[in-house]
Amino acid sequence: MLTPDTVIQLRQTHRTLAEFTYITPKVRHGYAGQTLYVNLATGHIESRPVTEEMKDIFVGGKGFGLWRLWHAVSGTTKWNDPENELVIASGPLAGAILYPGTGKSLVVGISPLTNIVVDSNVGGYFAPLLKIAGWDALEVQGKAGEEVVIVIDGDEGRVTIEAAPAEAVNTHILAEQMHALYAESDADKRNISVVSAGAGSEHTRIGCLNVSWYDPKRGKVRVKQAGRGGLGTVLRDKKIKAIVVRKTGLRAEANDPVDIKRIRAVGQRINREIVELDDEQNRMRRVGTAHLVEIMNDYDLLPVHNFKFGAHPDTPKIDSKVWDGIFTQTHPDSCIYGCTMACSKGVDGYRVRTGPYAGDVVTVDGPEYETVAGCGSNIGIFNPPDIIELNFYCDTYGIDSISFGTLTAFCMECYEAGILDGEKTGGLDLRFGNADAALELLHQMARGEGFGLIAGMGVRAMKAYFAEHFGADPAFLQDIGMENKGMEYSEYMTKESLAQQGGYGMTNKGAQHDEAWLIFMDMVNNQIPTFEDKAEALHYFPMWRTWFGLNGLCKLPWNDIEPADNALTDEPAKVPEHVANYVALFSGTTGREVTKEDLITMSERVYNFQRVFNLKMGASVPGAGTRAHDAIPYRSAGPVTVEEYESRAERYDKQLREEAGIDPAGMSTREKVAALRKYREAQYEGLIDAVYARRGWNSNGIPTVAKLRELGIDFPDVVALVEAHS
Repeated sequence: MLTPDTVIQLRQTHRTLAEFTYITPKVRHGYAGQTLYVNLATGHIESRPVTEEMKDIFVGGKGFGLWRLWHAVSGTTKWNDPENELVIASGPLAGAILYPGTGKSLVVGISPLTNIVVDSNVGGYFAPLLKIAGWDALEVQGKAGEEVVIVIDGDEGRVTIEAAPAEAVNTHILAEQMHALYAESDADKRNISVVSAGAGSEHTRIGCLNVSWYDPKRGKVRVKQAGRGGLGTVLRDKKIKAIVVRKTGLRAEANDPVDIKRIRAVGQRINREIVELDDEQNRMRRVGTAHLVEIMNDYDLLPVHNFKFGAHPDTPKIDSKVWDGIFTQTHPDSCIYGCTMACSKGVDGYRVRTGPYAGDVVTVDGPEYETVAGCGSNIGIFNPPDIIELNFYCDTYGIDSISFGTLTAFCMECYEAGILDGEKTGGLDLRFGNADAALELLHQMARGEGFGLIAGMGVRAMKAYFAEHFGADPAFLQDIGMENKGMEYSEYMTKESLAQQGGYGMTNKGAQHDEAWLIFMDMVNNQIPTFEDKAEALHYFPMWRTWFGLNGLCKLPWNDIEPADNALTDEPAKVPEHVANYVALFSGTTGREVTKEDLITMSERVYNFQRVFNLKMGASVPGAGTRAHDAIPYRSAGPVTVEEYESRAERYDKQLREEAGIDPAGMSTREKVAALRKYREAQYEGLIDAVYARRGWNSNGIPTVAKLRELGIDFPDVVALVEAHS
């Protein structure tokens, strides 16, 4: 229980280790004009200018993060080296609260999972508050000698590094402590946002960052996650308990737009669309992303039992109708001021049944679709309280629920295949559907003990470990281990969508759907039938989604709510009206008049730069930034086992006949599996060739020097790196 006396006691334990004062600048046309550098090892804190070149080429958000990190690390920097950084950046449109979804922070660093650069986005108030506190980005380098918090007070114009020995580590306690410590009143808690992780981040490579906001209706501090790539692990490796930003005055005009009337007009239009159309389209305001559960199941796209299957008869037990009855709300929930999408669902009054907080009553944020699928169907759990329990502990421990679900599913398949047993797992009965075993595995990760230490390394590391220590077949492990570049797959089946296989495999950071989600365009609507069509989609949509990450935007208002007449437009998948909104939003904020084509070019620059960044990290990660790095596990493309094939035998037999030109009559199932595999692997290689050509890359997946010059990113060190590998 957090009491005033407890707050006083915590405050008394703090010591100021370093201090930096500054005059808080006025944001001008979307930019504060400076970034904040903090070195935890030396205590050095400084302001660094945002140049016109940075704005022109890298725009903001992920772009600023990549640019700062590029100059901080070498090709041999490891994730746990002091020189690795966490860079948290907003973008010029972050905080444009007249438009929905403008609260995203973009976090960049070298990943413990992939050992290349990773970016992860998260909602909450941190990015808009950081900007109006005077900073377009925060760059943290070095390692502290003791547990610390970094405090950025934009009202006082003061940055401190403070020793923080007494605070909790786990987020659901720590975030409340930080809001209480640094707020002047309950009302002031809304002017604070906290970045934290948890005990799970200390002992695994799948740590996530939690970013807070204060919910005055509930009187609770809530969190969203920058989940992917293990960035919470980086935070705790640096001995950071929390990063706190405080600034009053987040209002519509705080971003200093050039033309606020223009922004207000497009904002009013989309806000009206969301309120009027959401109930008949996706019900985001009622159930958030959980509406996807039954849709994915209906189309055989819901991951079940480590992505073996795409549907399950028990799915109605965890679909959106169930969550609608569990989520507690009397009003729509938003993770940033003014967002009418209001998709941040939660469960109040949940009584924890396991682990160190058994018996406590807590508020659980979510679950989102990814958690329902990853910690539900993919590990064979169809009981909502178990999913909520896993959701709560993943969040407070600072563990990415996507990676946890996918790696646990991998362990469960290995257990049922005889690769693992009770002796190897320390007694954990890791069969599909065993919620108690999954929860104990999660608690072991947080405690840093038992099989949890092995599982917490991630799927790629487990494949090597199981082969070396347990004599498992490396080829089988590679086929069923759902990771790309070392990052676990997010929760969509891709066997029947070649485009989505590419959307996972050809990502810059690893298998995450936020670059391209093309399943419906590809397999349901058949809008992109040829290699060239798919390549065009795998050019446009990753670039378009990258643009959101440059500007501090959530993608949901783009296409999760569509105008009523969108189907009648020439390019309904792109939602032209909303694309025009973003053109107006960027132009009206920055004063830089742009076209929709300009938005794609902005993204191309950063996307290609990130590809070259991966090439740079090839000094320690063989093949990074090349074609070899874009390989996918075969289960992403087709059935690995006889069981898988026979579960959809009619479908696969038909594909052999009509697509591969092979008559399956008289073939054994194993022969059919092999024949289909040969065909589908060739299809993926053909897709890679088409995508690389469309992106202006050579056949090895490296941007050409001509492409770098075309985009204006032909910096001498970038060109030299590309030439050395071409």
